[in-house]
Amino acid sequence: MSDTAPEVFRYLDYRAYLRDFYEHKKAGPRSFSYRAFSRRAGLKSPNYLKLVMDGDRNLTAAMAGNFADGCGLTGESKAYFIDLVAFNQAGTGPERTAAYDRLKSHRRYRTVQRLELAHAAYHGSWYIPAIRELACRADFRAEAAWVAARLRPRITQSQAERGLRILRELSMLIQNDDGRWVQAEALVSTGPETFGVHIGNYHRTMMRQAAAAIDEFPPAQRDISSLTLCLGEDKLAEVKARIVRFRRELLELSVEDESPRQVVQVNFQLFPLSDAVPLQGDDTEEH
Repeated sequence: MSDTAPEVFRYLDYRAYLRDFYEHKKAGPRSFSYRAFSRRAGLKSPNYLKLVMDGDRNLTAAMAGNFADGCGLTGESKAYFIDLVAFNQAGTGPERTAAYDRLKSHRRYRTVQRLELAHAAYHGSWYIPAIRELACRADFRAEAAWVAARLRPRITQSQAERGLRILRELSMLIQNDDGRWVQAEALVSTGPETFGVHIGNYHRTMMRQAAAAIDEFPPAQRDISSLTLCLGEDKLAEVKARIVRFRRELLELSVEDESPRQVVQVNFQLFPLSDAVPLQGDDTEEH
């Protein structure tokens, strides 16, 4: 264990921070125990810290403040820990997104989590994935003015510069031996704590672009269609499997294209519009 105390801003899992904090204190010259932590945090239960670290207990907002006190956190560090607890324990997508936005607002977080912020920007801005695909064109130039003039709808040069910078930070754009910036095979990978937030933001962003495309482009330049179906459990599973296969086929098609000319977006959505008929013998049916 390092002699340096763990920095809370480097964590996106408050339980992981608590475990590292406890191990750091245990390894120190002065004795430390769960009971000692409870005294510092003003807790009655002597092993509350262990229960929380092991995932057997959650923290209320008030209790999160107590735990921050027990860890010796003050000021922005304490506020960040409280927001981190809210982020990890959020019960809905909107709550989780709101909590993540509060995490991003902390100045120290923005300093130590630059890569994480780059991932958030990639998934939250439609034009950054579009710039990445634009790099497949033979005439691609990694210049803000060139990029801004070719995306639809148009973006500003400052947005294009931001997109290029983020793609370089994520190693999604690299320079080849000829000095040209080209698309890399880097995976768009985020940590498990923020994965759901980023992917949810990406889908919401691209669905908004799809809605705008109805008015932005004439029918000859787009294909927007939908079906409303009533399906059984087996057929629903088959539809999902067919979507997966078709998605893979489109990816293979794009890889095989030796002269790509235009970036397009293909969305897939399947979601319920009603409750399902309870299965026979399902005792959850209301009477």
